[in-house]
Amino acid sequence: MDAVVDKALRIVRAGAVSRPVMIAIAGDSASGKTTITRGLVQALGPDNCVSICVDDYHRYDRAERRDLPFTALHPDCNHLDIMEQHLQLLASGQPILKPVYDHRTGEFCRSERVEPNRYIIVEGLFPLYSKLARACFDVTVYLDPPERIRRRWKLTRDVRARGYTRPEVLAEMNRRIAESEAYIQPQRSQADIVVRFAPIPSRDDLPATALSAELVLRPTIRHPDLSSVLADHPSMRLKLCRDTDGRPVDTLHVHGDVAEEESRTLEKAIWALLDRAGDVPDGLGLLSWGKRSGPLAVTQLLLLFHMLDAA
Repeated sequence: MDAVVDKALRIVRAGAVSRPVMIAIAGDSASGKTTITRGLVQALGPDNCVSICVDDYHRYDRAERRDLPFTALHPDCNHLDIMEQHLQLLASGQPILKPVYDHRTGEFCRSERVEPNRYIIVEGLFPLYSKLARACFDVTVYLDPPERIRRRWKLTRDVRARGYTRPEVLAEMNRRIAESEAYIQPQRSQADIVVRFAPIPSRDDLPATALSAELVLRPTIRHPDLSSVLADHPSMRLKLCRDTDGRPVDTLHVHGDVAEEESRTLEKAIWALLDRAGDVPDGLGLLSWGKRSGPLAVTQLLLLFHMLDAA
């Protein structure tokens, strides 16, 4: 019932004047949200797009959280009511004064004014947590990497970029397990698209092989018809599968060893479905260390398709 209400609210919001197109990218810490967002912002351009991280709505800084009985993954550790208000303001084309949390220092900085733009990307831990928040978005995404991979990503990032020691990161991840299961992971069921970057279990790929992408495409929004586009691409396929609730869904698989030429051919075909002038935007598929991933590029392009289509 909640999903039906959410979609009804989106339809009502569609009548607003000059409303921005909004996409939510939710997921646990270090699940790849910022990497996907970075490529979308570069593709759309700063003149057309603004991105915000709703983890800025933490209620406590890092020092204060050390003495609390819960972590940043608990709703009580975040100003979710203010987040909801700000999302609704942005969805109606109004500016906000957003808090800013510095993940490197663990401290709050001076708040910043955010002007709505034609496209707004919202990423973080809680963008799909409540009905009011979900109703603001045209497209909703949840990132769902295997836990062992996400933990490796988080360990690397928090030690290199956020000033933690390895024991501190491991201890904090263990503290967060129950809260992730209770508050973050249930948002998966609210997403139009679920993205999972992981090795293919049935294949014995070399260690250097890029992670494959699996995209669950739920019928809550209209997806492009990829059947003819994928016909000649053995490294990419679309299958009818069962979702976690048993309902049928389309699942797009893009193998990590897909050749760059093949990946770019598919990207051009998806872009052609939008009937837009010009080439596929640059910047898609770039990882933080500069290497290009075909599965990531196809994922970002599909999300870009939905944003442009909604506009």
